[in-house]
Amino acid sequence: MALWAGRFKKELDSKTNDFNSSISFDKRMYKQDIEGSIAHATMLGKQGIIEISESEKIIKTLKEILNDLENGQLQFDMEAEDIHMFIESELTNRIGSTGKRLHTARSRNDQVALDIRLYLREEGNNIIDLLKELTAVIIKKAEMHTETILPSYTHLQRAQPTTFAHHLMAYAEMFMRDIDRMQDVIKRMNINPLGSCALAGTTHNIDRYLTSELLGFDGPCNNSLDGVSDRDFAIEMASALSIIMVHMSRFSEEIVMWCSWEFKFIELDDAFATGSSIMPQKKNPDITELIRGKSGRVFGHLMGLLTMMKAQALAYNKDMQEDKEAIFDSIDNVKMCIYTFIPMLETMKVLTKNMENAAKKGFINATDCADYLVKKGLPFREAYKITGTIVAYAIDNDKTLDMISLEEYKQYSDLFSEDIFEAINLINCVKLRTSFGGPAPEVVTKHIELIKEKLNNI
Repeated sequence: MALWAGRFKKELDSKTNDFNSSISFDKRMYKQDIEGSIAHATMLGKQGIIEISESEKIIKTLKEILNDLENGQLQFDMEAEDIHMFIESELTNRIGSTGKRLHTARSRNDQVALDIRLYLREEGNNIIDLLKELTAVIIKKAEMHTETILPSYTHLQRAQPTTFAHHLMAYAEMFMRDIDRMQDVIKRMNINPLGSCALAGTTHNIDRYLTSELLGFDGPCNNSLDGVSDRDFAIEMASALSIIMVHMSRFSEEIVMWCSWEFKFIELDDAFATGSSIMPQKKNPDITELIRGKSGRVFGHLMGLLTMMKAQALAYNKDMQEDKEAIFDSIDNVKMCIYTFIPMLETMKVLTKNMENAAKKGFINATDCADYLVKKGLPFREAYKITGTIVAYAIDNDKTLDMISLEEYKQYSDLFSEDIFEAINLINCVKLRTSFGGPAPEVVTKHIELIKEKLNNI
């Protein structure tokens, strides 16, 4: 019989019970539920709301239940309504009426709000650790390629020369922002709702600061209505997870392109690619394609959470049960994507010669040609026009800029001299871009050291 059954003359319809039940997915919060109950029991005893001996007995038994769940001696009762009811029922079965005292000055409303905050706080830190590991792999790869030239792109058209390290470190910046964003989510999440009870607090002399301290919170929530009805922290986490997946998906898209024959900038390790059932030559980047696809799943959960909360009057409503499957699935998929991406990135082979060959095409040193004229005293717009005319000439004559003779250059401007060839040399084009944040090897090396230092301080 349900613990709340006193008001009812009939048991809940079996199909309705299945619909109402959440233990199939909230059972993963068993450690957090027990942790919160131990803190609550400790506070009840210290405040004299229950006897110290009762508090100690409850705590001892809760620890035994946790141990039994973790070593497999106790199985979840899937007939229970939720993890909270399961733990309380098991406690009562073991120590009788003393177990029934645990729920004094507590509601399932503040209990579930507590459990999910504790769970998301832990998972948020786990994701931060994974992002740190991913960023470290990016740094390691970048250190090997500070002088590996490749074309950068705008509109998926070759634009200007850069280095593979410079390109990789753009993603390092994205993932560092993701870490910072997740830290902010955890900071705002780290407020204790326990003691809000159903919505209006309690007449018992509870100590919410004690439970906050025991559970590692920065303090109790200031308003009991908000304490049980707030799910901003879940929405914020879903948003942070979605942005992580934007970055993962963008990186995945580039890897899909890079390992195609059209680019052939990289080759994935066999352990992170699959073949075709009919085409024996194929080596497909399925992992990155799947990450791209899973991004939509995570985005959808964010929209689901926003929609779930948008029309709820205060305080708690059963709609909020829908928060868990959405945020749990987002967490699981983000962790799985990062976890899989790390070794794939670490083991991929960089085809530096192909990158360099691609950089030689597409006139990606045209801006450097224009800048050369500017340094000789020509206004940029005039230099731009002259260079554009030279590019058109080169295309018509199937030449690259470094294949054009000095005599040909002088037909467009007397400012050209022998040093033009040094100015449009791809390596020089990169090495001379020493502006802060640019691709020059010395600049990228400093950027790498900066990110290393930041990672060490997280």
